[in-house]
Amino acid sequence: FDVSGCYILRPWAFAMWEKIQATLDADIKAMGVEGCYFPMFVSEKALLSEKDHIAGFSPEVAWVTRAGNSDLAEPIAIRPTSETVMYPAFGKWIRSHRDLPLKLNQWCNVVRWEFKNPTPFLRTREFLWQEGHTAHATRTAAEEEAVTALEMYRRCYADLLAVPVVMGNKTESEKFGGADYSLTVEAFIAGSGRAIQAATSHHLGQTFAKMFDIAFEDEAGERQNVWQNSWGMTTRSIGVAIMVHGDDQGLVLPPRVAPVQVVLVPVVLKGAAGLEELTTHLAAIETSLKAVGVRTKVDAGTVHTPGWKYNHWEQKGVPLRIELGPRDLAKQQVRVVRRDTGEKQDVAIPDLPTFIAAKLDEIHEALLAKATRVRDERTKEVNDFEGFCGAVLQAEACMALTPSCGEMACEEEVGTRCDREASAAAEHPAGEEGAGSKGSGVKALCRPLQQPPLAEGQGCFACERPATCTMLWGKSY
Repeated sequence: FDVSGCYILRPWAFAMWEKIQATLDADIKAMGVEGCYFPMFVSEKALLSEKDHIAGFSPEVAWVTRAGNSDLAEPIAIRPTSETVMYPAFGKWIRSHRDLPLKLNQWCNVVRWEFKNPTPFLRTREFLWQEGHTAHATRTAAEEEAVTALEMYRRCYADLLAVPVVMGNKTESEKFGGADYSLTVEAFIAGSGRAIQAATSHHLGQTFAKMFDIAFEDEAGERQNVWQNSWGMTTRSIGVAIMVHGDDQGLVLPPRVAPVQVVLVPVVLKGAAGLEELTTHLAAIETSLKAVGVRTKVDAGTVHTPGWKYNHWEQKGVPLRIELGPRDLAKQQVRVVRRDTGEKQDVAIPDLPTFIAAKLDEIHEALLAKATRVRDERTKEVNDFEGFCGAVLQAEACMALTPSCGEMACEEEVGTRCDREASAAAEHPAGEEGAGSKGSGVKALCRPLQQPPLAEGQGCFACERPATCTMLWGKSY
């Protein structure tokens, strides 16, 4: 695309996004959240009203300053997120405890003028997402929903994308600007040795309620500020699934998100007779598979050989391929080939609907199990800084679980020391991230929600303070 940092979602990728949308939207509505849409523009006054919030976005905000040949009287920002777009309206709509909870979600685009290594799906200047924004009468209700939203994202990654994630709290330095705290799900990309923030749920406390005067009269007649959350998941999820499961041959798509789950290929030499008969039988097989909810495509084109078609659909990551040749037809069977393992199996045609449905579930579970095993093997438990550097700075970088004091100063010092270690060891060629002034890229990813018990008297791995939690660290996108 001729605007740097912007990318086109072609139908194959967008079909995956539609599957993610459908899954999440059903869960969001089950939470009692209603759909809405707010304008993409936000006034300068509203955007700048919460200084901690805008501080994190300021370098990335895109401004509209001209319309046609005329300069605008005031610049208008394109939303980097929608807190400051939506909450002035919340302040007008909420008057009484009867107006609560207010739960809204919108599917939309946002613009963040990303300058740091724009990458398709992962870091783009415009991306698609859903963003939920809710207001509650009590802190307890808001905090419970923040965890519910995070669990929804974990379930989407595991059950749809076959990606295991770690649920945790972001540190104070990594939390969303203006939030009391931020919850995250973190995935691990084995090929690069990096973690990636896969979705977030923020408990905003009353920060924005006070800023935008979002208040209600409680049952006792007292005026109270609401408690708020915001939570979102983006098209980055497509990139996460691609990187977790892909191999040197191309994509390996989890069956439940694959636009096509089974491709059916007639096996006949180019120009040879019998293609029409094979295609007719494949169409009948396709009908039987569609009847049990399987997404299929018959590739009966005559331009390419069967071998070319095999390679083409393997690169696109289709989970299963069905091959039907004259000898197969004579035996009333087909050959079924798995994309993830290459396993081949001959199956009787009448058994296909039941077999394929079960096989797709089997593939999903196998992909999730493999990704979980790889992540766990590349997550090291360490208690000292030397072991920590050995885990996160090695050529095949890992994540590290450590006892930590949880102090921001210690977190910053760990990053500085890792930068020095990476530079001194010269583990990266000049110019790559992790070399010299660009730093190691190591940071605190989160405090996992599932905290193992700390040994009595356990100290922080990086300083002499007592450990208060277990922290997950690693390089990150």
